[in-house]
Amino acid sequence: MLQNGFEPNVATFTALINSFCGTGRLQDAFEVFDIMSRIGCEPTINTYNCLLKGLCYVGRVEEAYDLIGGIKKSSLKPDIYTYTAIMDGFCKVGRSNEALELLDEALEMGLKPNVVTYNTLFNGYFKEGRPLCGFGLLKQMREKNCKPDSISYSTMLHGLLKWGKIKAALGIYNEMVEIGYRVDERMMNTLLRGLCRRSRNEKELLKDVYNVFEEMRNGNYTIYPGAFDLVVEAFCNGKKTNRGFHILNDMVKIGYSPKTFTFNIVIRSLCCVGEVDKALAVLMLMHKDRRPSGIPFNILIDELNQQGRSLEACHVYGVALKRGVVPKRKPTYCLAEQGPQ
Repeated sequence: MLQNGFEPNVATFTALINSFCGTGRLQDAFEVFDIMSRIGCEPTINTYNCLLKGLCYVGRVEEAYDLIGGIKKSSLKPDIYTYTAIMDGFCKVGRSNEALELLDEALEMGLKPNVVTYNTLFNGYFKEGRPLCGFGLLKQMREKNCKPDSISYSTMLHGLLKWGKIKAALGIYNEMVEIGYRVDERMMNTLLRGLCRRSRNEKELLKDVYNVFEEMRNGNYTIYPGAFDLVVEAFCNGKKTNRGFHILNDMVKIGYSPKTFTFNIVIRSLCCVGEVDKALAVLMLMHKDRRPSGIPFNILIDELNQQGRSLEACHVYGVALKRGVVPKRKPTYCLAEQGPQ
């Protein structure tokens, strides 16, 4: 264009610089920037913002920070996109504290951060393993009348789950449900698994396990097999055995193959509350090619013996032998037939 006597305007130059920066071709971008200076085409703040994003894209955040200093000395004024670009650069290299200082500087200049600005900081905090700092940002957003979007909440939820902050994650999840934001399938399964594990020591979380589980079942989510197993275990350990029993039945009906451990814990729990008939039903649910351990058979035989149901105990003993398991416990009448040892 220049050789043919055409002089591009600032919009053309900026578009070209942005294209080079977006593909990491910083040298080409700065060569175009130098041409602008040579022909007297004054860059706009948008031109500088493209360069800033390009520098941060390749990790050259110190040069980006120096470039802001140059902008301040010129007749141009940095805008919120300027600050957001370099904040993103600092967050990407694990320097979110410096990104926060830049946010404070932008506020002092009277600039109004947008949701992208705050989402940048959310990402930074969670990458550094400081997800709880996100709550302070949420508070500031509300004070500044900047409404968090689904990305804000999803980023927070992902970070909290990643770093094991299950109760805090549950709070964010509940907010998302109340607002109407849909949580993605992977995070729902992660939340469900985390709640199940925490409920082993904090039984009050069982109601949350149930609520999240039902939300997934009714909301067309795919519940991962591992999460299903943990839900059954959580209810059995939390003395909600019948609920665990029904969920196990549902798993099998829709084609899931629960772990042997899951079957065992349901059988054990049912026997502990005297629900031997249901325990027998669970034993029958186990796949023909599955080889249970001797534990559920021993529990069942003991419970049937105590209830005087020796014939059924003998049947369970026979089933065990057919599956290659020799129970340590024997039906009462078998022991009587053997006589004193």
